[in-house]
Amino acid sequence: MSISTTDLAPGYRASRLIKGCWHLAGGHGEVDHAQAVRDMAAFVNAGLTTFDCADHYTNVEALIGQFRREYPHLASRLQVHTKCVPDYDRLTSCDRAYLTGIIDRSLERLGVAQLDLVQFHWWNLAQPGYVEALGILSDLQREGKIAHLGLTNFNTTLTREILEAGIPLVSTQVQYSLLDSRPEQSLIALCQEHGLQLLCYGTLAGGLLSNAWLGQAEPTGPLVNRSHTKYKLIIDDFGGWDLFQELLKTLQTIAMRHGVGLGDVATRWVIDQHQVGSAILGFTSTRHLPATQRIEALRLDSQDLALLAPLLARRTGPAGDCYDIERDKEGRHGRIMRYNQNEGRH
Repeated sequence: MSISTTDLAPGYRASRLIKGCWHLAGGHGEVDHAQAVRDMAAFVNAGLTTFDCADHYTNVEALIGQFRREYPHLASRLQVHTKCVPDYDRLTSCDRAYLTGIIDRSLERLGVAQLDLVQFHWWNLAQPGYVEALGILSDLQREGKIAHLGLTNFNTTLTREILEAGIPLVSTQVQYSLLDSRPEQSLIALCQEHGLQLLCYGTLAGGLLSNAWLGQAEPTGPLVNRSHTKYKLIIDDFGGWDLFQELLKTLQTIAMRHGVGLGDVATRWVIDQHQVGSAILGFTSTRHLPATQRIEALRLDSQDLALLAPLLARRTGPAGDCYDIERDKEGRHGRIMRYNQNEGRH
């Protein structure tokens, strides 16, 4: 069974399951580059033909470029969604030369003449300039360096402002999972209105939405990687560890009905939501490949949704619109962010 695709724009299709590459940037354990490239080949062969990366994910664009050189027959099937994330400290001087340099560097690293999708992020909303920066990226799109433009981590109000400014967007990447329903407040309705699709990360909460955490006591010390640190905060906002464990038990009940894994159910739920084009999964190795086929085949029925509904009705957060709480640099979520990752690499 192959992985289904979604039409993000006329003539442009992405796989509904996207291989997320954040874990290859460090902070999640040592990375074997040669093995990472071999794994990329296996994922493309399995039908996950879309990879998600970013300008500031250390070495990741270069690794994908290495994959393209070593497996040219597979590279022709690949779509790469990267990001343009100007450094926090450069927002006051985010000019055409700076943005063009980021795009040119991504082109060089990936070894392509045109970037399939560039997803734009702006750290500080108190600093004007994000619409102007997207205008520059639109110019680079007209020059042929970029095929499609999207956003990442913008709330509804800002997304509407950008659309009304005439920026040609095809997608917006946001956090969306059983633990985090913020897109449902108003962003999904806006995307329906304008034909944008959601590319969703956090689907498995960095691996916390898995059988490995079912029945486990709440961790009290430092967590093993940045993803667990990030998503443990989301669990706290969702309703705490006890409610999280109830969710895992419910997911396990549904999974056993269908003969799949707990995380497969969580992923299928996201894919089935309105305006969701793809779910981004940070699969760390090819041992996760069987899950892609289970997710593809799985269909949740009314009995499954009825089991989830009363539990999800007890969610207490996260609060606000998409990425609002993460923008507070002094808050619980903002303090763990890395804000100037392009510095010294440009």
